Amino acid sequence: MLRALRARLPREDFFYFADTRFLPYGDRPEAFLRERGVSIAEALRRRGAKALVVACNTATAAAAEAIRAAVTGPVVALEPGVKPAVALSGNKCIGVLATTRTLASERFQRLVGTHAAGARVIAQPCPGLAEAIEAEGPEGAGVTALLDSFVAPLAAASVDVVVLGCTHYPWVAEAIRQRLPAGTQLLDTGEAVARQLERLLLAGGLQGGGQGQLTVTTSGSPTSVHATVDRLWGEHLSVTHWEPEHA
Repeated sequence: MLRALRARLPREDFFYFADTRFLPYGDRPEAFLRERGVSIAEALRRRGAKALVVACNTATAAAAEAIRAAVTGPVVALEPGVKPAVALSGNKCIGVLATTRTLASERFQRLVGTHAAGARVIAQPCPGLAEAIEAEGPEGAGVTALLDSFVAPLAAASVDVVVLGCTHYPWVAEAIRQRLPAGTQLLDTGEAVARQLERLLLAGGLQGGGQGQLTVTTSGSPTSVHATVDRLWGEHLSVTHWEPEHA
C-alpha cells in the first residue's frame, strides 16, 4: 500500500505507523479495534496529518465509520474489492482471501450484499497468514503450507477472480497465482486507494507541499520490527517508536 501511495504521490510526506504492540488485529475484538483506530487517528491528526489512510482491511471493517466520525479531513479506508472483482469475473464466481475478522464483519457482509449482484462469492479466511509472512518472509515454509490450505478451496470452486483482501497478501501474490487455474485474475486494491487519495487531496486543495519524506514508526520495539521492515521493503529503513496515547 505504501509503495503504491508513494509512487502516485511523490511530493507528499508519509508517516507510517505499524501498531505492532497489538498485532495481529485479526484476533482482536471489534470494540477494541474501533477504540484503538479512533485513538490512532486522533493522534495522527494532532501531529498534523492532512489525510489518513487506514491501510488494513481488518481495521477498516471494525473502525472506519468511527474514525470518519471522530476526525476531520480525508480518510481513505480499505475494503476487499468485491465490486470490481464481480465486474471482472466471466463466470461470476469470485474468491476473497482475507482475515477471519474481516470476513466476519458486518461491513464485509454489506459489501457482498450490495455488490455481489448474483455472483457466487467464496470467502476464505486465512488465519495466521499475515503473521507468517511477517515472521518468515513470503517464501517461508509456514507460509507455503498455509497457502496450500487456503487457496485450494478457491481453485476447486473454479473462481476466475481472487481478491487479495489483506494488505500482506500482495507479498505472496505470485505464490497464490501458481496455485490457481491459469488465467485467474488477482485483484489488489493498492493502486485504487492511491488514486482515491489523490482525488481527495486535489478536491480539498491539499495536494503537494512535501518532499517525499518517509517516517516509519511502531508501537512495539523498533529493534524487533527492523528485520521485518527490511525483509519486506527490500532495503534498510529507520524505524522509531511512537505511541498514540502520548502524542
